[in-house]
Amino acid sequence: MQFHHHGYVSGDPRVGPAAGTGLNRPVELPEDVDVLIIGTGPAGMILAAQLSQFPDITTRIVERRDGRLVIGQADGIQARSVETFQAFGFAEQITQEAYQICGMNFWSPDPADPDKIIRSGRTVDDPTGISEFPHLIVNQARVLDYFAEAAVNGPARITPDYGLEFIGLERDDEEEYPVNVTLRVTAGADAGAERQVRAKYVVGCDGARSPVRDSIGRKLVGDVAFHAWAVMDVLAVTDFPDIRTKCAIQSRHGSILHIPREGGYLFRMYVDLGDVTPEDKGAIRATTVETAVVKANEILHPYTLEARNVAWYSVYEVGHRLTDKFDDVPVGSDRHPRVFITGDACHTHSAKAGQGMNVSMQDGFNLGWKLGYVLTGRSPATLLDTYSAERQVIAKNLIDFDKEWSSMMAKKPEEFENPAALGDFYVKTAEFPAGFMTEYPPSMLIGEATHQALAAGFPIGKRFKSAPVRRVADEKPIQLGHHHRADGRWRIYAFADDAATDSTTLAEWAHWLAASSDSPVAAYTPPGSDLDSVFDVKVVYPRLHTEVDITSVPPVFFPRSGPFQLIDYEKVYAVEPEHDIFDLRGIDRASGCVVVVRPDQYVAHVLPLSATDELAAFFASNMLAADQMPGTTRSDSEQLVR
Repeated sequence: MQFHHHGYVSGDPRVGPAAGTGLNRPVELPEDVDVLIIGTGPAGMILAAQLSQFPDITTRIVERRDGRLVIGQADGIQARSVETFQAFGFAEQITQEAYQICGMNFWSPDPADPDKIIRSGRTVDDPTGISEFPHLIVNQARVLDYFAEAAVNGPARITPDYGLEFIGLERDDEEEYPVNVTLRVTAGADAGAERQVRAKYVVGCDGARSPVRDSIGRKLVGDVAFHAWAVMDVLAVTDFPDIRTKCAIQSRHGSILHIPREGGYLFRMYVDLGDVTPEDKGAIRATTVETAVVKANEILHPYTLEARNVAWYSVYEVGHRLTDKFDDVPVGSDRHPRVFITGDACHTHSAKAGQGMNVSMQDGFNLGWKLGYVLTGRSPATLLDTYSAERQVIAKNLIDFDKEWSSMMAKKPEEFENPAALGDFYVKTAEFPAGFMTEYPPSMLIGEATHQALAAGFPIGKRFKSAPVRRVADEKPIQLGHHHRADGRWRIYAFADDAATDSTTLAEWAHWLAASSDSPVAAYTPPGSDLDSVFDVKVVYPRLHTEVDITSVPPVFFPRSGPFQLIDYEKVYAVEPEHDIFDLRGIDRASGCVVVVRPDQYVAHVLPLSATDELAAFFASNMLAADQMPGTTRSDSEQLVR
């Protein structure tokens, strides 16, 4: 964590100074806003936390409830989400309070007595070491609390406006604020009153029954599996030996997905209620918690479970539905989106793969920085077209995966040819539910894989997979990716060629980046801003830190920061001898390379150090030059060249 560059800080360094719209932020919802977020679920809160890093934008988030969520339905936190929490500054805190899944056990009928279950298999949760972050279980309400803290601590000081329900919207592109939104007050003396808010952009993060989705004519399309499950968060006394281990339990009486919860005592059980006929018409949802507990005991036999307290209970039928587009632009239209939908408003599926909250958060992370760039003039409006294009495909892949997983969970033991099939599937597909199979195709934000061989372990379009390095200035070992914060900046990593610190190739690239008018740093950094305010540029040398002469490192890797123009020493790295990042990520030591990473942590390009024209062309496709931003001139922007 870096601070003091704006002067001495004696309080909590996570709470930066307010700026822009965060200064004297009005308590009442303004009539005109840049971004109006509907709903304080996972997608809405990560969106607010990201946009809080853009204090020149007026962002408000409204919620029909009269206060924070007390208990949430979702609880599974995949490793990719914990990586994201690191970007927002709270991975360590939430990991401390969460339950960590280290493995999963499988139970099936005892061949000697099929009425009883026995443990039939054990698996490690992350057998391949796909991430240094763990797989967690924690209440959704706590996740939202942490994002709320990040949003209010950001320079825009964003806080939810509770007690306001979305009613409808109209779009008029002739207006400066084209989306006119009708809201209704849900609590207090003014309950029932309506008010109008004009917005440049609206984002519906308002769940599976999304009225925002309905208002733009989108529909969830799909099917129901006609299989019902009861789910309960329980405090119980039991003799089941794996009560504190994640388990898939299959018996002659049905199945249970068992998930321990945070705190050491609470656990969640998804209890199989069996097939449902179309004629049922939802009657299965009236199943009582007492009936579900009886069913759980039948499945667990010979073990017993006595429920002492049920914190939350619900019954649902497995459904898989997808919206064909995640914005308000009709197919074939050349206009740009003004209204977006995220999360459950776009895609619904079973809860047993632990994907709903995780994928929803990535929807919000994907969209947040793009809205920030367009509204601040850094990027053209076409950037917003990429949100639906990128995320709709990911949602389709998720639903295809969940159909297979949920159908396997619903099978009877005798329907499996191989008793170990469920465990084998869990291990074989572990990378997908962990959140690491997302791969965006080439676009204005994703380059072609022409030079992928220079860094084979950083696949273009996939998330930047961190690796250990050693910071040269203070000799501190760190994870390189952990410094990729959700501050809206691009990351440009220069991996030096194996020619020591006086490498001509690296020196020429660094000089071009600092001094050429074609450099993205010169072209797209706003006048008067710090040199690294848009691009966080780091170098990694293919040698030990003791072999790096810091006085020979090009000056672009020592940018000046803050009003005192202090030197930032946290941009220069070397390898960790036992975990060499060049070996771990397949980086070409002889020639080095440049790895470009988007603000949402996805690898955008891999290029040779000599490919300055290609690097300039890539950013020209998705950014607007500083002299094209409001209130700037080319002579102003040229002052950035140092």
